[in-house]
Amino acid sequence: MGDHRARSLAPVATTSAGILLYRRSSRAAGGTLEVLLVHPGGPFWAKKDDGAWSIPKGEYPDGEDPRACARREFEEETGTPLPDAAELVELGQIKQKAGKRVTAFAVEGDLDADAIVSNTFELEWPPRSGKRQSFPEVDRAGWFSADEARVKLSSAQAELVDRLIDRLDV
Repeated sequence: MGDHRARSLAPVATTSAGILLYRRSSRAAGGTLEVLLVHPGGPFWAKKDDGAWSIPKGEYPDGEDPRACARREFEEETGTPLPDAAELVELGQIKQKAGKRVTAFAVEGDLDADAIVSNTFELEWPPRSGKRQSFPEVDRAGWFSADEARVKLSSAQAELVDRLIDRLDV
């Protein structure tokens, strides 16, 4: 007799960690809060905007420190390391529609969003062509007000902006 135990066909949920970089813009009266978001690179995301942006983040295996992962992924996706002394404020974990869990940290800082340099990935493109092309993992970054960020981010990640505002009490 064969093994009749049920096998789960559900995908294994992955875990990611990321950084929500924020600053208080001096361009507006009262120093408006702005957050840095990144837009995924590659042909699938090329024409997507609202709901497509993200915090810089990446996957990590069980046993890895989410803080270390968040720092590493921030540097890989922006080309800029966080200062070693940067205080990481916990924003907790959210669950995205596909089941991925994202642990997020907030860090106050600034960088030139137009000057980011992302790592790359390879993809067969066009599909079934046999040709592989290299694409940036992040094709652009931008600073957004909290209201703008809620529109640009996926609904699950938009919660992180609200958590940041609660932590900062603004």
